[in-house]
Amino acid sequence: MQQKTVTTDILDIAYREYGAPDGWPCIMGHGFPYDVNAYAETAPVIAEAGARVLVPWLRGYGPTRFRIASTLRSGEQAALGADLLAFMDALRIEHAVVGGYDWGGRAACVVAALHPERVIGLVSGNSYNIQNIAKSMEPASPPEEAALWYQYLFHNERGRRALERDRRGFARQLWAMWSPKWKFDDATFETSAVSFDNPDFVDVVIHSYRHRYALVAGDPAYAGIEAKLAEQPPIRVPTIAIDGDSDGVNPGTAHHARKFESAFERRVFIDAGHNLPQERPVEWAQAVIDVYKAARRSG
Repeated sequence: MQQKTVTTDILDIAYREYGAPDGWPCIMGHGFPYDVNAYAETAPVIAEAGARVLVPWLRGYGPTRFRIASTLRSGEQAALGADLLAFMDALRIEHAVVGGYDWGGRAACVVAALHPERVIGLVSGNSYNIQNIAKSMEPASPPEEAALWYQYLFHNERGRRALERDRRGFARQLWAMWSPKWKFDDATFETSAVSFDNPDFVDVVIHSYRHRYALVAGDPAYAGIEAKLAEQPPIRVPTIAIDGDSDGVNPGTAHHARKFESAFERRVFIDAGHNLPQERPVEWAQAVIDVYKAARRSG
């Protein structure tokens, strides 16, 4: 494993690289509030299957940095997707297996939906992760609404101050609630928690959870992408979607199958929560390898 940095127009993106440089390209994205260590065990398994595995820190996390002080610290879905595409361009990766969960899965879904020619196959935690912002004010069931308490807190300044004052405490609370059967220890948590010390972490997180409810404007640079995502485009690349049966924030996504118009399979990881690749590294790696093989078979 090597840690590297690549420069795009907006970011200096730090990433970890596993496997041979000439392996088949595979890019995996982490979520909130996690980091690249979600793939510390699964990436080597994928690399052993012949892949060049790249795991970037998202904007606002770890060593990744904005290049210009005046750039809006946007956490909107279009920005995440644009970052992934720019990452591929900067590394001259024509096409790759892409995947992730939570924010990282959203970025992968955005690229798969809007640029299918760049995607060999997709592995997505919680299936179709593209937000339907136009319907963001439609309520879910009471249990689902209760699980989203942190998002509503972030809608006001009390939530911003809570996150700023105790980033680790806030994140650890979510880890415990979202993965109730995952017995992570202090060292495991702290290995990822240092990524929340990024100076842009709070701004990016708060913008993300306000933008998805149309409470703040997005970055005009991504308005065209957001307009396309508002149409809720289908995904037309081979996909394996994964849910954990003990996910404390997402009750399951079997109903998302209609959004996928190529080869599609949904898997459920038993006793797994929200942080799927870190909780089930071997099973996640197998899904990545399987979608790559399926894509090759289909040409």
